Amino acid sequence: MTAKLVATTPFPDQKPGTSGLRKKVAVFRQPRYVENFVQSIFDAIPGRAGATLVIGGDGRFFNREVVQTALKMAAANGFSRVLVGQGGLLSTPAASCVIRKYGAIGGLVLSASHNPGGPDGDFGIKFNTANGGPAPEDVTAAIFARTLALTEYRIVEAPDLDLDAVGETRLGDMAVTILDPVADYLDLMRTLVDFDAIRALFAGGFRMRFDAMSAVTGPYAHAILEGELGAAPGTVVNGTPQPDFGGHHPDPNPVHCHDLYDLMLSPEAPDFGAASDGDGDRNMIVAPGLFVTPSDSLAILAAHAHRAPGYAAGLAGVARSMPTSRAVDRVAASLGIPAYETPTGWKFFGSLLDAGRITLCGEESAGTGSNHVREKDGLWAVLLWLNVLAATGTPARDLVHAHWARFGRDYYTRHDYEEIDAEAAKTLMDGLRAKLDALPGQRFGDLTVATADDFRYVDPVDGSVTAQQGIRIGFAEDARVVYRLSGTGTAGATLRVYIERFEPASGRLDRPVAEVLASAVAAAGAIADIAALTGRDAPSVVT
Repeated sequence: MTAKLVATTPFPDQKPGTSGLRKKVAVFRQPRYVENFVQSIFDAIPGRAGATLVIGGDGRFFNREVVQTALKMAAANGFSRVLVGQGGLLSTPAASCVIRKYGAIGGLVLSASHNPGGPDGDFGIKFNTANGGPAPEDVTAAIFARTLALTEYRIVEAPDLDLDAVGETRLGDMAVTILDPVADYLDLMRTLVDFDAIRALFAGGFRMRFDAMSAVTGPYAHAILEGELGAAPGTVVNGTPQPDFGGHHPDPNPVHCHDLYDLMLSPEAPDFGAASDGDGDRNMIVAPGLFVTPSDSLAILAAHAHRAPGYAAGLAGVARSMPTSRAVDRVAASLGIPAYETPTGWKFFGSLLDAGRITLCGEESAGTGSNHVREKDGLWAVLLWLNVLAATGTPARDLVHAHWARFGRDYYTRHDYEEIDAEAAKTLMDGLRAKLDALPGQRFGDLTVATADDFRYVDPVDGSVTAQQGIRIGFAEDARVVYRLSGTGTAGATLRVYIERFEPASGRLDRPVAEVLASAVAAAGAIADIAALTGRDAPSVVT
């Protein structure tokens, strides 16, 4: 079996974003499109000859075909060993776990995360480096530069491998190991959370519902929640991964995971509700009668992490993405540990984690994680919540209220304007930047602008600078609005507007979120002139 060189020409649109290259499936199915991008990744990896590579994805449409192509290209590009999840499956956090455990040079993670799947949906390819985390900007820049100069790719001609048979096989000179996708991840979870305490919780009649959203977390949740921990059969719903995620949008929020949300707000609610997304890195937490924002979830886990064996020694520090509410900052101050504010994108947490500066981190977009891997981890967050509930003996809703009573409440919402005209989005952001200096002192309703800036991040570890990461408007009344264009969509532009207001008074912690934030929402629209510039009278999604 010999490698062959195939002549090719560049595609101009293969620039990776914060989460790799994401496009519609139809784009990836163009002849040579996958091969060009995979070869560009391999060419950007120094020392790949004789190295170990990890390949796996979330099982969305086109996953198996790309796994087979990537295996044949890896064999032609000098890798000595590839580890692949059975069926081509690996959740994103499990892929990070496997990369780190086996000393791989990196991994190809095939996913478009929480984006819809199916033949008319989205697909993605991301390269994670040896630390298990998303490739930093210098690596993605090198990959993009290579895509523009590529003239040939390398591949072996061979039959497809049986991806469903766990064990060892070969592809030319390269060893291929088909792994149980759950096993290594399960071993890692056993070191972090108290399985015995959670087993006792379920044995005592504790009931929960976990919605895997017909995505990759299903096998993990079945094996761990219902298998290892003894949750009742049927605890996990939508637990079989499907190429189109059952026709649903696999984003764990009250809009797209409305069956779970409605159940948890009904009289029939179990004791705890949770969900994960397409590739298993995001989570939604719902207490009976109460949606727990990802910002509050991060803060609550930071306050109680010491109750789990993996964090009993305490936290080195915490970090949040800039649009995430400041709730975790208040916990960090009480613990006397640093709190970092980073741009959106998990790779920005990577240098802090690798340097030992933080232990927990999270984003308002339903991502929470720790130093156990270099990705956000949906099921891990659920297990840590269960550990906390078991250790405290406190119902989930009461735990949230106790947190607010101690630290105050950061009322929070996010308004997404999806698939708006890209030029209109650019005009809106440019207009905001142009008026930043004039905003302080201006009054909008009952709010007075105190600060206005374009977030610029200087990495405290390596000194790298990342500019224009979102417009921040701070109000004297302890409210805040953030505007940012998202890089995770595949059509048009998505404007995200993040709105929060802090309430310290103990008697005012259960007010309706929309009521508390009404004046800040109005100010956000007026400052940016959203309706006029986008043609939208309301956001596409409110979470």
